[in-house]
Amino acid sequence: MASPVPILLMIRELGLGGTERQLSAVARSLDPSKFTVHIGCFQDQGLRRQELDQAGIPIVRFPVRSFRSPSLFTGALEMRRYIREHGIRLVHPFDYPAIAFGIPVARTCSNVVAVSSQRYHRSLRPGWPHHMQRVTDRLADAVVVNCEYLARHLREEEHVPAERIHLCYNGLDLDIFRPIPGPRRPEVAEASLVIGVVCALRPEKDLSTLLTAFARVRNLRAGMKLLIVGDGICKSDLQEQAKILSIFDDCVFLPAKAEVAELLRSIDIFVLPSLSEALSNSLMEAMACGCCAVASRTGGNVELVADGRTGWLFEPGNVTELAQVLENVIEHDARRKDAAEEGQQFLQEGFSFAAMGRRMEEIYSALLPPRTTQQA
Repeated sequence: MASPVPILLMIRELGLGGTERQLSAVARSLDPSKFTVHIGCFQDQGLRRQELDQAGIPIVRFPVRSFRSPSLFTGALEMRRYIREHGIRLVHPFDYPAIAFGIPVARTCSNVVAVSSQRYHRSLRPGWPHHMQRVTDRLADAVVVNCEYLARHLREEEHVPAERIHLCYNGLDLDIFRPIPGPRRPEVAEASLVIGVVCALRPEKDLSTLLTAFARVRNLRAGMKLLIVGDGICKSDLQEQAKILSIFDDCVFLPAKAEVAELLRSIDIFVLPSLSEALSNSLMEAMACGCCAVASRTGGNVELVADGRTGWLFEPGNVTELAQVLENVIEHDARRKDAAEEGQQFLQEGFSFAAMGRRMEEIYSALLPPRTTQQA
């Protein structure tokens, strides 16, 4: 029986974000009889550190402080040494900083497969990052995307050969993200209905459209609340907008928290109004927890939400259409609950950690050449 193949998964840090969660999930879902997983990062502390430590997955820190500092070259030498000492045969960075660093370094190592990632539309990182990603496209043996929308983006706009693009949908821990009857969070315990979102408060999420649409429908049901969970540069502007729209008292702003599933179970209608989106972890998690999904018709949202069946779609930035959709789901309880149940079932059937792990194993196995006896 062949021994497990040592592979190195990389990321900038081990924090709270969706990409960090997916890296940890992949690392813990791969069959240990097939792969020995190592984790490389620039910052080795954070929420995911505990998960990885508990799983017995080794973590190595490459101390790169800046791409403009001597630490870049020190980190590259340490990464090359680590690959050689541990017999690493495949390197797969998950986010832009790790890709820009890890793919060129992996290419300098013999007999190492370099796998890149693309988890967002590249218009969100113009200038030098976009140029660097195009360089790594050509250095990498493959690029893994998390939705068909990004596969098309790479083929048609970035001119990456189709045969080098591999699709692996994100996975969820469906033991955590599932409906559990119980009281709402204390902050919305008395609400008659909760419309909400959990996301980073950045411009591309377009939460301004959600606030304006909520202002138009909030009188449809007494005691309705809008719950916005997250942190980011837009938070103060959104709070000010809520005051201008005279809905501030009906809005609840909470900082990003680790107990995401508990928060989602307090939401009846989850709205993701993004202007740009790949495959949204927060939308997947909301559907898996039994929320009725409402999302903008962009990116990977349309791969998760079947309009009128597992949720509803609206054109990005269209306040009137979003308000009409919200009116529909607020006033028709049975319709809303049916869509929530279908959405939850859809996520349960195809987006588990196990399914993601199996798919990533297929990708890695297809890319790795057979080992010779000497290499083994």
